[in-house]
Amino acid sequence: MNVGNATLKLAIFDLDNTLIAGDSDHLWGQFLIEQGVVDREYYERENDRFLEEYKDGSLDIHEFLRFSLQPLAAHSLGELQDWHTQFMEEKIAPIMLPSAMELLQKHRDEGAVLLIITATNLFVTAPIAELLGVDDLLATEPEFRDGRYTGEVIDPPCFREGKVAQLERWLHQQGHNLAQSWFYSDSHNDLPLLERVTYPVAVDPDDTLKQHARMKGWPIISLRGTTSED
Repeated sequence: MNVGNATLKLAIFDLDNTLIAGDSDHLWGQFLIEQGVVDREYYERENDRFLEEYKDGSLDIHEFLRFSLQPLAAHSLGELQDWHTQFMEEKIAPIMLPSAMELLQKHRDEGAVLLIITATNLFVTAPIAELLGVDDLLATEPEFRDGRYTGEVIDPPCFREGKVAQLERWLHQQGHNLAQSWFYSDSHNDLPLLERVTYPVAVDPDDTLKQHARMKGWPIISLRGTTSED
């Protein structure tokens, strides 16, 4: 660890339902359904099922990734990129949050390094991070070989303890640490990482995270214009 960076500020952000007012993974699935890229009945049912399992804490991340990465493997990179451009306009632009942009800018102005860390895959999220003006992104990484996605994932997925593992690897590579660190998240799935940082913040949290945050005395804020709790 680089001792010179011991006091460097690090502001870490979950993406879905934190910095944006929706779940980009689920919305990408909905977009593919609307474009006729996947079978509507099957994909809608499974897409909704996985979202509910994520919310209730029962998601098998590898089962979900076998499902969600299959369309990437079935189409050329050019097709995928064209669809993603349309996806950004139709699904992501409407759920951007001005308050999230203000929060990011606040940490920039304070000299913090900004990092987005998300379970949603890199193909879906990299353009969203770019739109948010955040250069550093850790996301679940789909395997890409010979110009195409394979449908497989490079372990570990960036989910629950996998977020912690990916972050620790990134910290080592960058010469940073968590001595002055913030993490903003909406989800109880992020408790392993929230417990690791100096300043955990619950953002428009689910009920489980809200209860935990209250018990721990963590700040509870909203980026959607609803009432926040200190």
